[in-house]
Amino acid sequence: MSNKLLSPANLAGLTLNNRMVMAPMTRNRAPEGIANAIMAEYYRQRAGAGLIVTEGSQISAQAVGYPATPGIYTAEQVAGWRQVCDAVHAEGGHIFVQLWHCGRISHPDFHAGELPVAPSAIRPAGDAFTYEGLKPFVTPRALDTSEIPAIVAQYRHAATCAKDAGFDGVEIHAANGYLIDQFIRDGSNKRTDRYGGSLENRTRLLVEIVNTVGSEIGFNRVGVRISPVNGFNDMSDTNPQATFNHVATSLSGLGLAYLHVVEVSMTGEASSEFDCRQLRDCFDGAYIANGGFDQTRAEDTLHSDSADLIAFGVPFLANPDLPERFRRNAPLNEADQTTFYGGDEHGYTDYPILEND
Repeated sequence: MSNKLLSPANLAGLTLNNRMVMAPMTRNRAPEGIANAIMAEYYRQRAGAGLIVTEGSQISAQAVGYPATPGIYTAEQVAGWRQVCDAVHAEGGHIFVQLWHCGRISHPDFHAGELPVAPSAIRPAGDAFTYEGLKPFVTPRALDTSEIPAIVAQYRHAATCAKDAGFDGVEIHAANGYLIDQFIRDGSNKRTDRYGGSLENRTRLLVEIVNTVGSEIGFNRVGVRISPVNGFNDMSDTNPQATFNHVATSLSGLGLAYLHVVEVSMTGEASSEFDCRQLRDCFDGAYIANGGFDQTRAEDTLHSDSADLIAFGVPFLANPDLPERFRRNAPLNEADQTTFYGGDEHGYTDYPILEND
């Protein structure tokens, strides 16, 4: 069987060196909310990926939900990200930024005491990560219908900032229980206006954002990430297959760069009741599969035409030269989970790489 994973691919007019995508992973290394030199080095080291998707980057101050995460809406943030893009491009890589609004997965501590916003005033189970440690989630404020165009405009502005920073494109984060996902799934969306109830209504915010961002920077430079079976952040839906088939169908025909699907739960488990192949068939563009892949399963997935590209998370974190390790069939570094979030270079830019052969 040929090594398809390491073969070049065309994506949105970009020629990728391989079919390996570095998945977005929050690392909390931006204490001022601005991408910095250490982040530039981190992404530069991993530029051997066919495509890098950055950690989630909030589209506005309202979108913040975690400490020390970068934004993409001010001039200072654009300048910070520009050094990241320049570093990746200098190594011949390609990079998209993930546009993020946390919605109810936040805390008043991040908003000067104001409540976080959501489609409905439903408090998620669990705790928020704040600068003072874990605190219980609060009941969010339901967005008024009149406020939603401003949310869409925030995504448009962030996409313009991403283009100015030099990104090759953007990924709209509609997964893992954050704002757009909260609108899509009926466990978190109990609205009775045009953004709630039917599948068309619950998908409306995502479609409006995609159309607005695509019109701003080009639809072929826009990807979307979804997570149909992931219950992370207290998410649920009464019929996820129908819901996300509708999402995939709604995004077809627009000429998007890709649909990025987290095919497993946060614990890495697939659902026997959900058929990701249906999503693949509902969407007319490139399909990125994400879900605890190793090299063998990635090859099998590509050869069975179940995906066009494969996303890797933790393996890229611990192995900056992951494609080269796969090429040489070399052993992989083990990830240090104690350094995943926050901190300095340790567990971030100091993972060893292979010597030249």
